[in-house]
Amino acid sequence: MSLSARLGMYGNKVNSEEEPEQAEETDRKGSATSQRYRAAGRGAADPVYDVRLRIQRRLADELGPTLYNSRGEDEALEARVRDVLSDLLAREETPLSGSDRARIVKEVTDEVLGHGPIEALLRDPSVNEVMANGAKNVYVERFGRIERTEVEFDDESHLRRIIDRICARVGRRVDEASPMVDARLPDGSRVNAIVPPIALDGASLTIRKFSATPLTVGDLISYGTMTRPAAEFLDACVRGRRNVLVSGGTGSGKTTILNVLSSFVPTDERIVTIEDAAELRLGQDHVVRLESRPANAEGRGTVNARDLVKNALRMRPDRIVVGEVRDAAALDMLQAMNTGHDGSLTTLHANTPRDAVSRLETMVLMAGMDLPSRAIRDQISSAVDLIIQITRFKDGSRKVSHITEVVGMEGDTVTLQDLFLLEVTADMPAHMAQLKPTGIRPRFVDALAMYGVTLPATIFSGAR
Repeated sequence: MSLSARLGMYGNKVNSEEEPEQAEETDRKGSATSQRYRAAGRGAADPVYDVRLRIQRRLADELGPTLYNSRGEDEALEARVRDVLSDLLAREETPLSGSDRARIVKEVTDEVLGHGPIEALLRDPSVNEVMANGAKNVYVERFGRIERTEVEFDDESHLRRIIDRICARVGRRVDEASPMVDARLPDGSRVNAIVPPIALDGASLTIRKFSATPLTVGDLISYGTMTRPAAEFLDACVRGRRNVLVSGGTGSGKTTILNVLSSFVPTDERIVTIEDAAELRLGQDHVVRLESRPANAEGRGTVNARDLVKNALRMRPDRIVVGEVRDAAALDMLQAMNTGHDGSLTTLHANTPRDAVSRLETMVLMAGMDLPSRAIRDQISSAVDLIIQITRFKDGSRKVSHITEVVGMEGDTVTLQDLFLLEVTADMPAHMAQLKPTGIRPRFVDALAMYGVTLPATIFSGAR
């Protein structure tokens, strides 16, 4: 939105009572997000809001614990809620239009069965992420850009109730003793919540949505995230059981790339996935999904990613897929890659392939094994075959910027060579940048042949 439009909206707030025509004009020029979600906003002057609260309390009195002992996706419960709402609205003395009645039914249903005022945002397919900074400031990410909405929670306790409901569904908790939590929604969307005293300005809720239909490699090619030759190369690497590390920043699309890579795994192989909050969606039948668990109220029962990686080695996996390595589990992941579990896949946060190697070394040191740096780098160079770097640009586009082979060691340094690079110039829009081969053939081409995988030389020359 332009500066003049923002100033106009501010003037509308100040003078809305004195200049209704100007306010109406400003509303027409407002952002699409504001117009779309204006109906969900809260205001003391909104008479429907008061009726909604009264109806909601009566619904809770009539249905009682039934609302909280059943799952939100229970169709029978939803039908019963709607029937009771219709009856309560029929007995309501306040005059209401048809649109007001429909709004009350929608908001109360969202509140008692869904996620309150943000339910509309979660249903919107154009929204990728929902961010609540306290009760009154709700933002969304749409098409790679962050926008503020007019959606609000009633107050801090309302936001905390929604957070508690989400956590309870997956057996997690969040309170003063454990003020941070990672959870997930039934559809696999990733949830992070943090509450006071850690969050100084009130509870914060972040939900990263996942589309109902996972993106495929064809989608990534059509969006320009990667090229067809790069996709064919990655397909060959996964089928040829190369160990692949996906690196990138927050929100760059690492999990999406990992999902796509996992789809290349043959259907006759046993896959074990390990995640802090389960969000991978694999299409194969023979998949065992493991999820870490935080401590209970007594401070016991913790099962971390490192424990799960160790246990996965006893489960006869053909492939181990770790959603993200962020701590000492990196050591066990490298051990797995180096002890016969070829074709393992994982992600981590880093800005470049070289940074990814350094971060991996740092996380191994977190295991407290007091290993020399040379030994750790030897482990990394022999375990990891390929690093895929994905970058999110300012315009919201996400592109694979490097496909880099881990060659080996030269002295005390892990040697890398770029097989594909994103060509970007200072005057070129990011969405027009192309991932192109560097002309270098990977050294593991012969190893791929052991698994019946061959690559045409034209993939690395750029000719088709």
